[in-house]
Amino acid sequence: MERTGPPARPTGAVAAFAAALLAAAGLTALAPSAAAADADQARNGGFESGLDGWSCTGGSGATVGTPVHSGTSALKATPAGSDNAKCSQKVSVQPDSTYTLSAWVQGSYVYLGAEGTGTTDVSTWTQSSTDWKQLTTTFRTGPSTTSVSVYTHGWFGTPAYYADDLTLIGPGGAPAELPAAPTGLKAGTATSSSVDLSWTGSAGATGYNVYRGGTKVASVTGTSTTVTGLAASTAYSFQVAATNSAGESAKSAAVTATTTAGGGGTGGGLPAHALVGYLHSSFANGSGYTRMADVPDSWDVIDLAFGEPTSVTSGDIRFSLCPVAECPNVESVAEFKAAIKAKQAAGKKVLISIGGQNGQVQLTTTAARDTFVSSVSKIIDEYGLDGLDIDFEGHSLSLNTGDTDFRNPTTPVVVNLISAVKTLKAKYGEKFVLTMAPETFFVQLGYQYYGSGPWGGQDPRAGAYLPVIHALRDDLTLLHVQDYNSGSIMGLDNQYHSMGGADFHIAMTDMLLTGFPVAGDQTKVFPPLRPDQVAIGLPASTQAGNGHTSPAEVTKALNCLTKKTDCGSYATHGTWPALRGLMTWSINWDRFNNGEFSKNFDAYFGG
Repeated sequence: MERTGPPARPTGAVAAFAAALLAAAGLTALAPSAAAADADQARNGGFESGLDGWSCTGGSGATVGTPVHSGTSALKATPAGSDNAKCSQKVSVQPDSTYTLSAWVQGSYVYLGAEGTGTTDVSTWTQSSTDWKQLTTTFRTGPSTTSVSVYTHGWFGTPAYYADDLTLIGPGGAPAELPAAPTGLKAGTATSSSVDLSWTGSAGATGYNVYRGGTKVASVTGTSTTVTGLAASTAYSFQVAATNSAGESAKSAAVTATTTAGGGGTGGGLPAHALVGYLHSSFANGSGYTRMADVPDSWDVIDLAFGEPTSVTSGDIRFSLCPVAECPNVESVAEFKAAIKAKQAAGKKVLISIGGQNGQVQLTTTAARDTFVSSVSKIIDEYGLDGLDIDFEGHSLSLNTGDTDFRNPTTPVVVNLISAVKTLKAKYGEKFVLTMAPETFFVQLGYQYYGSGPWGGQDPRAGAYLPVIHALRDDLTLLHVQDYNSGSIMGLDNQYHSMGGADFHIAMTDMLLTGFPVAGDQTKVFPPLRPDQVAIGLPASTQAGNGHTSPAEVTKALNCLTKKTDCGSYATHGTWPALRGLMTWSINWDRFNNGEFSKNFDAYFGG
């Protein structure tokens, strides 16, 4: 699949045009000297107290110990997706007064500015600076201006920038007053590991601190958030406090919310550590046909590849064994069904996998949704299967323009898929095994891009699996994202990671187990999955797909995620010994490769 990368960096022509516009607006003129009696009005401009007083969009800001211009700390802010890593602070000022804004910066396309001046808002920037460079601008406040917002930001698609020693020299304004405590705190949707919160904002507040049982768990600028990392079937108490440059208000009245039981908590009857593999049942390729009875005992979940639709939008899914002409050693249907029963008697789960590379499925109508439910049910019943694997690829899932919140999807192909799967789960009950095998483009890329984006122009498939996973998380037995056939993906460290080594699997899995803001929006956080719901998807051999990872590197990834050893340069946000295991494409390719993949898994987990 063709991948869509981050937006292009500004070219020299674009940068020159931007500079010309700024110059024409008189926005880059150096400031005159401030009056001797004037003082620095910025709070924590050296970032020695972390981000105290500052608010950075999309969680893009952090303080670092190197590089610094002076002192022991500086700001590091990283643009991601449609977020330019804007870090701002509201400062009290005097009307009809002149101010000089200055900061030391390092990086490409770093901006310094002030807005809300009451006259002409100003900014200045540097195209590229590999060492510390001072930016300075000046402005005059309007006749009724009592506060301004000063800020730094970078540019879309560029690396992190640094800022330090920001000052705003001029006469002091009236000291800010503490905001009132927020009101109207209420709990919304609760899952087995998260609770949505919203509240009424407080006048004069520039941010809000969220508390769980008296412990601060989040700081946001908006009036809603999702608290994640919670235990299932547990009651929690939440409060919110408003903040501004004067400090923090009293806490709001508390609200109590209870997480759900978590559905799928038994792991669908899987062992603590499971090996999942796809069996080429309906077609042949270079790996050869493997009969169901010949599938080695190492495999705990066997996904029959594939159930495919009669047409892209019909919802009518069909499955049949590989034709004899294509697979001379194919068993009879009766032998196939008997072998499935034998595998199940040995504790294995056998699922029908829908989709694959060639099986495009778009449930654009409720009629297609209902046909999907009836046709998939027929396959499950005919072969006596344990559940369903959703392997929608290509253009099966994409988001309509304007569908921007993964928690409340509006796109028919997404809404209808969620409804269809919930209907199947309700029909077959708690023992129904539900797994998904999306590509990184549809999941982890959502950290940077979601759908066509707030202004359009992005690939509408970006992150399109997120609403499906989120809506079905309490029904989901196992998510095994395909960590192969992938472009480079940005991790939670805001660095790009590439296939083929332990680092990629560690970073991609850490995102699923930690959660992440979708498209950098801290008010829309995809909550973490339980570790027993997550497996790592890899190709079984070099012939099976791009991004093959050697057994030694797979072992490193497992060590890091389950034991926090062999982690390399990526720092995980936790340790998860309950990580469910591994998935591979495919059982056939592993047999073709002398069982290297399954043997390594068995050796690691003692299978």
